[in-house]
Amino acid sequence: MKLVVLGAGESGVGAAILGKQKGYDVFVSDNRTIAKKYKQVLLNNEISFEENGHSEENIFLADVVMKSPGIPDSVLIIRRLHELGIKVISEIEFASKYTDATIVGITGSNGKTTTTMLAHHILKNEGFNVGVAGNIGDSFAEQVAEKQHDTYVLELSSFQLDGIEKFAPHIAIITNITPDHLDRYDHKFENYIESKFRIIMNQTKDDYLIYDGDDVVIQKWLENNKIKAQLLPFSLEKSLKKGAFIKDNNIIIKTNTDQFKMGIKSLALQGKHNVKNSMAAAMTAQLLKVRKETIRESLEDFEGAEHRLEKVLKINGVKYINDSKATNINATFYALDSMKTPTVWIVGGVDKGNDYFDLMPLVREKVKAIICLGADNEKIMQTFGSVIDLIVETMGAEEAVKVAYKIAEKGDAVLLSPACASFDLFDNYEDRGRQFKQAVREL
Repeated sequence: MKLVVLGAGESGVGAAILGKQKGYDVFVSDNRTIAKKYKQVLLNNEISFEENGHSEENIFLADVVMKSPGIPDSVLIIRRLHELGIKVISEIEFASKYTDATIVGITGSNGKTTTTMLAHHILKNEGFNVGVAGNIGDSFAEQVAEKQHDTYVLELSSFQLDGIEKFAPHIAIITNITPDHLDRYDHKFENYIESKFRIIMNQTKDDYLIYDGDDVVIQKWLENNKIKAQLLPFSLEKSLKKGAFIKDNNIIIKTNTDQFKMGIKSLALQGKHNVKNSMAAAMTAQLLKVRKETIRESLEDFEGAEHRLEKVLKINGVKYINDSKATNINATFYALDSMKTPTVWIVGGVDKGNDYFDLMPLVREKVKAIICLGADNEKIMQTFGSVIDLIVETMGAEEAVKVAYKIAEKGDAVLLSPACASFDLFDNYEDRGRQFKQAVREL
């Protein structure tokens, strides 16, 4: 059996390692130059590869193709593979065939990284042999090949879910669904929604779906579609017979016959969205029979995800906050909503079909100046030019931070929350966040 892996990043190289272990004839092909560390892994494992282009004569001999989530279905080579009837799957689909571990799969437009890390943190503290993978951590496939965990917590993007056929998590979590990545979904929100709900398509009556019961998009989909899994909503707005909700400033969780209670004020992560993330992670832990004491302690001592409302430094009474992971409007909405002081907002990058008007009430209320950090800022300037007097264009993290330093006064906050992808000026959102933090430290 010939396995062709398209894209030699974390997921691709992991799939190649697992494929070789399972007896496949493996060939890795990348359109770009392969990073040094991944090339070394391929060489060490004696896996054949090519870079800076795809050789069709090799690729079209595949029995199965594993493609990187970064490669759209619309590119020519993928269209040709579909025409030839060659199966194209994601790393998540490929790796899940080779493990009997209990899988928790977490998707959503925002909050999935934090929820994934929280769930992993609780299970690890309880002594579970647990791996974290998907969009974060080491490749799922590589861990299946080399680590053999009993439980996996997987952060899953819509792109990874697009490439599944039989993958079925025992516990699925959908944190929320708001417009994102519409450039990959023919600019149709409904296509993106369907993509997210692929996470439940193979679940049975013995599995669970944990979801935001306040999210209108999710509610509407569930009303119009049959699902087999047991439903466990979480809500800040209503009391529930089953699920997680708020009563007298306490989180109450009811799953089956069990009940868990914890004060909101003692959560390590504050803010409405983080209460929801904590509810989802705690419900997961309860379903997996984690002791209440462990859940409580873990939610109290958890340290948040890097690049997600991360406090960097306070300089001359000005707080600098790194929210580089906010790559869409909804994530930035949460960030601006959590600001308690006048804010110098650093925004911009590769626009994914954003509608900035959703942010207008918060911008009017909280933002004193806007610093654009992107190659094309026209849309931002058009949207906010009439309500914000000071809008400055910059072409790098260092320049943006220096301008912010001049504008911000004691008691203000400087918030990097771009609402956009980062690929115009940076390698990825992590690179953008680290460059921002470095520039702040050098002030």
